[in-house]
Parts: sequence; structure tokens; C-alpha cells
Amino acid sequence: VQLQASGGGLVQAGGSLTLSCAASGITFSINPVGWYRQAPGKQRDLIAAITKGGSTNYANSVKGRFTISRDNAKNTVYLQMNSLKPEDTAVYYCSSPGYGWGKGTLVTVSS
Repeated sequence: VQLQASGGGLVQAGGSLTLSCAASGITFSINPVGWYRQAPGKQRDLIAAITKGGSTNYANSVKGRFTISRDNAKNTVYLQMNSLKPEDTAVYYCSSPGYGWGKGTLVTVSS
């Protein structure tokens, strides 16, 4: 099982992107999923999470700008990112406890 993040790219400050997290072998509706990011030279941090019950939590750095959501029919978790800032530049990963790390997706926000 590997979770695969996609949807990254280059965007100007103030812009928006939507990341997707898909996987086979795991059912997102019954597993919590988190979005993490790692900027160059920094540790990987949890920025958004959704529980199996659908509750969401956010890091203060993204609260009010990012939204995590889940489509059970598509077995996909999304991260809608609005009002992007240069400091949001990082590799973004999705993960669920016990399922390790898949390949991340790079988000670059230009000023």
C-alpha cells in the first residue's frame, strides 16, 4: 500500500492549488489521513488531518487558507490550498498511520 500525492506545481502568491491523495489497499473512509509538508532544510510537519469520522484539524500556519476533504466514492483525500504564500513552498505528502510515506508532490509559490 502506498499513498500517492499529486497536483503540485508552480503558482503565484495569492493563488490556489488542489492536491489529491489516492491509494489502493486502504479505505480512506475508515482511516485517518494527514497532509504533511517538508520545506528544504526543514522537518516534515503535519498541516491538516481528517479523521475517519470526518473531523478536521489544521496547523495554525494554514488555518483559514487550506481545507482538507474526502470523497469516499473516489477514495481520495484532497487539500484545497488558497491564498498561497511563498512560505508554503514545500514537498507535500499524504499519509495514514501504519501506511508509511508515498511520493510527495512539489508546490512552489512564487512571490
